[in-house]
Amino acid sequence: MQTRPSRVYLPKFDSAPPTIFEYLLARFPQVQASVWRARVLEGQLTLSDGTTIREDSPYRHGITVFYRKQVQCEPPSLEEPLIVYRDDEILVVHKPHGMPVTPSGEHNERSLFIRLLRSTGLPDLGPVHRLDRDTAGLLLFTIKLGARSHYHRLFAEGRVEREYVAVARITGHLEGTHWRVENRLEPGEPWYRQRIAEGPVNSITEIALVELQSGFGLFRLFPKSGRKHQLRVHMTSIGCPIFGDPFYPAIVEKREGDPPLQLLSKRLAFIDPLTGESRVFDSPKKLALCDALQFRRL
Repeated sequence: MQTRPSRVYLPKFDSAPPTIFEYLLARFPQVQASVWRARVLEGQLTLSDGTTIREDSPYRHGITVFYRKQVQCEPPSLEEPLIVYRDDEILVVHKPHGMPVTPSGEHNERSLFIRLLRSTGLPDLGPVHRLDRDTAGLLLFTIKLGARSHYHRLFAEGRVEREYVAVARITGHLEGTHWRVENRLEPGEPWYRQRIAEGPVNSITEIALVELQSGFGLFRLFPKSGRKHQLRVHMTSIGCPIFGDPFYPAIVEKREGDPPLQLLSKRLAFIDPLTGESRVFDSPKKLALCDALQFRRL
């Protein structure tokens, strides 16, 4: 089955790069310039009208570039995704740790989206929301194009109850067992990290400590917004960075045998916009303090 091409929208900048090629180099620093150049020479970069992009094609905001990824050697998947629920309109799947939702970097065929396209044969399948590659847990997909906007609106309007579970290191004295973290998150340094900034609140998380043992805690997290790395930054801000996090509070190099990020999207609940029924989905996977304590001893 031929998969749909990847796409990237060209936003408006006060000082835009002169060419589309230069924007792609800056937008995807993990992809070598030689790879983009080869795609250009082979005619693999196009616009929606089929126009082929050249290396000197000028940057124009408001258009979309389409391309197909070619990865020579992808890292193996350590765990298979698990379909939790499926009907005529939606599919709910448990995503393993370390698997990106959509093609990214070295992961194309092994991304969750491509794997589901191939295993289900559903040509219009599409994710309604996102999880970080490092985060495991539940994801909602729509099966038909006409239903997608209805389920997107649930997340955009905050009408989905989301519960996460995390195991975190306790780095200081805890003030209570419940927190409501409200702040503003903006892109930080390097570009893939987030930082707490001054300004209007755009991220809210409610946090509850469930269990405490040997310097580690088991937490329930209830995000009220959906900013990038929100839970990871908010847990760090209360002195409880999530165990296995390579980005917060500091960047660390992951080594073979290191634990995955101990963060799990455990529960999704909402009123179905098409049927009016109450929907509740729980991940079959669990996080436990004993697993973190075992990793710490290795």
